[in-house]
Amino acid sequence: MNVNGKATRSIWLEPNGWSVGVIDQTALPHRLLTARLTTLDEAAHAIRAMVIRGAPLIGATAAYGVALAVREDASDESLERAYAVLLATRPTAINLKWALDEMMAAVRNRPRAERNAAAYRRAAEICEEDIAINTGIGRSGLPLIEALAARKKPRECVNVLTHCNAGWLAAVDIGTATAPIYMAHDHGIPIHVFADETRPRNQGASLTAWELGQHGVPHTLIADNTGGHLMQHGLVDVVIVGTDRVTANGDVCNKIGTYLKALAARDNNVPFYVALPSPTIDFAVADGVAEIPIEQRAADEVATVTGRTAEGRIETVRIAPDGTSVANYGFDVTPARLVTGLITERGVIAASRAALAGAFPKRAGAAK
Repeated sequence: MNVNGKATRSIWLEPNGWSVGVIDQTALPHRLLTARLTTLDEAAHAIRAMVIRGAPLIGATAAYGVALAVREDASDESLERAYAVLLATRPTAINLKWALDEMMAAVRNRPRAERNAAAYRRAAEICEEDIAINTGIGRSGLPLIEALAARKKPRECVNVLTHCNAGWLAAVDIGTATAPIYMAHDHGIPIHVFADETRPRNQGASLTAWELGQHGVPHTLIADNTGGHLMQHGLVDVVIVGTDRVTANGDVCNKIGTYLKALAARDNNVPFYVALPSPTIDFAVADGVAEIPIEQRAADEVATVTGRTAEGRIETVRIAPDGTSVANYGFDVTPARLVTGLITERGVIAASRAALAGAFPKRAGAAK
């Protein structure tokens, strides 16, 4: 996607052929900074500290983290340590484990002399596969937006509501929930996005609004609690969100607040779609509410806010009384019954075990 008119990815291999460059998402939207990852521990820190975030990008970064570890030490012990260290960084997004399993399969049974090249090759393939998958999601979702546009008056916008950031910053490129949006925009369809601010980390405000603006997509930032009001007044045509894990039965785990948007959408007959890259399916889990581990993050994410002052300084300020107890759940689960459809690289399918297994039989079979 575009940054200052230049095609940009969220992760890349540096010119030296081994270190990894990423956009430091903690600095956005006020500063565009990059970080260079040179070791396993630096890759793990980037994931844990949310220098990078988003399920597909977490997987890609973890893949390169394994490659960096193997570059330093190609032993079995090093490989196992890399797997364990990276797996512990973020518990909810299943793409992390999927990417690590892919790296282990590509490297473990090779002679040590071949492991370095094999690791970097598979990590690069995971990145390219992510782009191909997300492009497929865009193609699958584009007809949904075209159908909504066909019912509009000339030059009237299709209004999409998003939550958190499921854009190209959350993936290697193009994004998941944003893929149909970007494709519709690039096809000349009038489209407008209501971007939830997405407390507590404000990724809708700092990331989604930033990247939509960079690509020229009309958008409006809204407080998280505004979505239901907009739906009641007919101002939202469709909700499209991303996901960090989808169960075999079609339950959707995504950024906290997604469940509330799904309830409001159902009450107002607004279609609620989830953009689903296949590595995000966890066929080993059936009941999302009971079985998916929900990450609980630091209290300061809720009790403080970071922004730019009128003088241009980046400052963090406390908005809660000292000593206030804070609960900071990072994700919630939307039951499959509230999901209109899953937008996948293989088409739009129902949020059900039969539809998921039918679309991705190889992955479903491997989980048995």
